[in-house]
Amino acid sequence: MTSLPLLAALRHRNFRLFCFGQIISLCGTWMQTVAQTWLMYRLTRSEFLMGLTQFCLQIPVFALAPVGGLLSDRFPRRRIIVICQSLLLVQALALGLLTVSGRVTVPDILVLAVMLGCINAFDMPARQSFIVEMAGKGDLLNAISLNSSIFNAARVVGPALAGLLVHKVGEGPCFLLNAASFVPVILSLLAMQLPPYQNPVVEAPWEHLMQGFRYAFGTLHLRYLFLLLASATMSGATALVLMPFFADDILGRGSQGLGALLASMGVGALIGTLILAVRGTMHGLIRVVLLSSAGLGGTLILLALSRNYYLSLAIMLALGFSTLRQLAATNTLIQSGIRDEYRGRIMAMYTVTVVGLVPFGSIATGAVAQRFGAPVTVAAGGCLCLAATLLFWARLDRFHRSTEEVQH
Repeated sequence: MTSLPLLAALRHRNFRLFCFGQIISLCGTWMQTVAQTWLMYRLTRSEFLMGLTQFCLQIPVFALAPVGGLLSDRFPRRRIIVICQSLLLVQALALGLLTVSGRVTVPDILVLAVMLGCINAFDMPARQSFIVEMAGKGDLLNAISLNSSIFNAARVVGPALAGLLVHKVGEGPCFLLNAASFVPVILSLLAMQLPPYQNPVVEAPWEHLMQGFRYAFGTLHLRYLFLLLASATMSGATALVLMPFFADDILGRGSQGLGALLASMGVGALIGTLILAVRGTMHGLIRVVLLSSAGLGGTLILLALSRNYYLSLAIMLALGFSTLRQLAATNTLIQSGIRDEYRGRIMAMYTVTVVGLVPFGSIATGAVAQRFGAPVTVAAGGCLCLAATLLFWARLDRFHRSTEEVQH
């Protein structure tokens, strides 16, 4: 099985264990994401509160992920991940019990969203930088792509199950199933065989943190990649925040339509990352990044114009294909071009860019959509993404010069 190029990283036992746990847990995570979105929509039908929920979920990542990255460069990453996964179990269980009992309120959802964001701020940088420990640098592109493929396979299954369960029995069971899904992850992490941990860090925490910022912002090609990724994050937030309004108000398909639209996005993302996983070289990855960024901008504009459910499903498939190919290719370009001692802090900046900026996009999306409507807001996000792609393309020579200087 592992002789296939698509599955090269699975020859590493630790990475196989990691993938096993992720397959189960991420399905639960996507079920909770869809159910929480629908729960807030059902309780309020407010664009602003939909945006505020995402803001509460992700603003802690913006504020705390650099600290999470610092810790993952100073302490065993597996230990950090196990603690975080255990706390995520508690968070999902609390939300599930409140919802099943019928006592859940809007403040409850917002407070638990903040709790989830705080945990993710420490979990995400540790998990991203842990991949190279499990699979090695030689299989880094394949491991990142397979990890993204698992994420997106779950994005297909999780939302579809959530849409069905929410329709039949409500949101609460989705949260409880997500809580149970963290058990296999924790057991898989504890079963890994890792070399004894060595911590060579001698700098004080603040100086260690500042070194990471200086390294990231002082390296031109990293700065360019982060800026392009930031534009994609802000643009993509418009569609994700407003998807319940497209599913229900515009397309008339309700919670099942929401699940299907997000599942279609997951299918596209899965196809894109699987194609990326079979690449035997990182040559040409920057072209993948640029084409994917342009594809994201274009599909957002098409989504804003569509009033047909089946056409929207096809557009969401293309949107997922573009979005996750850009994320996986950018992640690989960043991780392959940094020194190991900076990995946790740089991946914390990646986390801030991909997740931590979403609250600003979410709150802006809610405010703009409240005034101008969902389609105009999503179309504006597409235009922003296309403009950023053109600017990056115009400075591509400087990007290549910077990467060559780092390699030499």
